[in-house]
Amino acid sequence: MVAIISCNSYSPLAASKWINPTLPTKASTFLTTPKYNSHKHVQCQLQNGQKGRPFSLKECAISIILAAELITGIPSLDAYAANPPLPDLSVLISGPPIKDPGALLRYALPINNKAVREVQKPLEDISESLKIAGVKALDSVERNVRQASRALKQGKTLIISGLAEAKKDRGAELLDKLEVGMEELQRIVEDRNRDAVAPKQKELLQYIGDVEEDMVDGFPYEVPEEYKNMPLLKGRAAVDMKVKVKDNPNLEECVFRIVLDGYNAPVTAGNFVDLVQRHFYDGMEIQRVDGFVVQTGDPDGPAEGFIDPSTEKTRTIPLEIMVDGEKAPVYEATLEELGLYKAQTKLPFNAFGTMAMAREEFENNSASSQIFWLLKESELTPSNANILDGRYAVFGYVTENEDFLADVKGRFGILPQLVFF
Repeated sequence: MVAIISCNSYSPLAASKWINPTLPTKASTFLTTPKYNSHKHVQCQLQNGQKGRPFSLKECAISIILAAELITGIPSLDAYAANPPLPDLSVLISGPPIKDPGALLRYALPINNKAVREVQKPLEDISESLKIAGVKALDSVERNVRQASRALKQGKTLIISGLAEAKKDRGAELLDKLEVGMEELQRIVEDRNRDAVAPKQKELLQYIGDVEEDMVDGFPYEVPEEYKNMPLLKGRAAVDMKVKVKDNPNLEECVFRIVLDGYNAPVTAGNFVDLVQRHFYDGMEIQRVDGFVVQTGDPDGPAEGFIDPSTEKTRTIPLEIMVDGEKAPVYEATLEELGLYKAQTKLPFNAFGTMAMAREEFENNSASSQIFWLLKESELTPSNANILDGRYAVFGYVTENEDFLADVKGRFGILPQLVFF
């Protein structure tokens, strides 16, 4: 694996165990990744209650269902996923589930500026408009552009007032560029040039994302005292992962850009950054690619995670989940265990290439180094309502070339630079 990371603030310190998705879990858990041979094939293994805390009949049933899906590829659970409540800004972001990783990251920023969201929403909606066949899509796109332009004119002062003081000048420049860009997009629509819409939309959303990032003024909360000595990512970082691609005559290797979100998962993302900086993942095998997940992070030898040289023990991290509407993550418990059955997570398993920690199924704080990327949306994992959210710690998304994730093979490398922003 090769990586480039970027973020606002990073504090190097600790690591943890992992979960293997079958769903993803570590050697003896919900989804598990036990070591069977030197090739480390990950298989589905149901637990018999011998390890970890006792589990209920309900948990046992869910484990069996998850295992069945991973083995057969056919979802067998129809009605388990609950319908989550709408978030605070639901009026602005209601509609089909958000599956674009860039949009998920923009909405996950710790800001509360309705004016900028009112500009962002119709620009994001252009993606839905472009699903309409032919040039008919441009009528809907035109409505999106007009709505965004009107929102920017009406809300520009409020947007600027929401910028961090040290970033106001840069933010104002970005808004000027956004305004010009929307005029250019309007002309593209008038010229009926459908092919030029998506690239221009991407450019405008980049401006929006940069403006929203400039609204974040420092890290928004205190990490609990018991985790402050762990490696922390207080902001965001980008990592590039280079992996071989199978059965593609036009592409031998692919570089995946991964954005890590330390605002919503500072301990989990910080752990990964620390392991990247230690070159822990360099040359490691991709240990599982089954159409449901891509998984890696199990080192050679008997250890199932990262052995911290300072303690000579496996370093583990707590389960860390940011609930939408809350100011800080919850730790060490699943949302189900907390009774938050309908809560929505800030970083959901919505996008192809959602990145999370694998862990032992019934050991919430067992994640260490094993990571997985979700590939498959099924009846068990539908966007916005699935049984992965609130059970596994999401800490990033693949934002570039994610469509090739299902075709990776062999060893991977993380490029050496870390880009913090």
